[in-house]
Amino acid sequence: MAGDWCVVNRTAADLFARAAEILGYDLLAICRDGPADRLNTTAVSQPGILVTSLAALAVLRERAPALLKAATVTAGLSLGEYTALVFAGVLSFDDAVRLVDIRGRAMQACADQRPGGMVAVLGLEREQVEAVCSEARESDVLAVANVLCPGNIVVSGSVKACRRAETAAIAAGAMKCVPLDVAGAFHTQLMEPAVEKLRAALATVSLATPRIPVVSNVDARPHTDPEEIRALLARQVCGVVEWQASMEQVLSTGVQAVWEVGPGRVLRGLLKRIRRGMACHGVFD
Repeated sequence: MAGDWCVVNRTAADLFARAAEILGYDLLAICRDGPADRLNTTAVSQPGILVTSLAALAVLRERAPALLKAATVTAGLSLGEYTALVFAGVLSFDDAVRLVDIRGRAMQACADQRPGGMVAVLGLEREQVEAVCSEARESDVLAVANVLCPGNIVVSGSVKACRRAETAAIAAGAMKCVPLDVAGAFHTQLMEPAVEKLRAALATVSLATPRIPVVSNVDARPHTDPEEIRALLARQVCGVVEWQASMEQVLSTGVQAVWEVGPGRVLRGLLKRIRRGMACHGVFD
């Protein structure tokens, strides 16, 4: 998950060292060397994604400080919203790591208790995917979890329901269905026990007023009220990730370019499906 840049860049290495003190284990070693079965648990992958993203942000800040000062709005996909909140000054690094550790462990406990999965459905509109869920759900849990971009919608639910959804989606005209390598049925009611644990943790943390608006996954609206943000972070665990609508909100503000903070290109790929021709950049391009 984390490349050599996390070792050679002192600021990035320091963030991982601080995270290790908070978490009680060497997060960087697991991100770089595994074992994969431990890294792939949401209890470890969530802190890993958070700290890797914040380390990439630190690298970008060193390279282009004026660029970050000029930012006018921020957002993050699901767990990425915590990175956005740190960038906007709402959360400290330490508090973000603690919250995400609790979030990840609570969601892993839900997944262990009630196994589930997620499937990306390609080539159908949201209304069609909702209909697929209605058809394939039966007595199990199955729901739209992530609306990523036109023609890319993720459903989440019990293992059997996800398998039925793949069959029903193809019959409805989907181009392809891709089971995701995740630990559980995220963003569904199967994660409800995790909500109260996260809500209790959020109540102990100080949230500051963001210096720039943070667009929430839950309602695709910009927020500057710390108490609204606190409530939305708890709701996000079971709520639909409205990523397409969130990016449309960001674009509506007139931004001229968008930066993806992290080692990948997934968000840029989604954005190009939402606004063809939009200028998209990455930290390690």
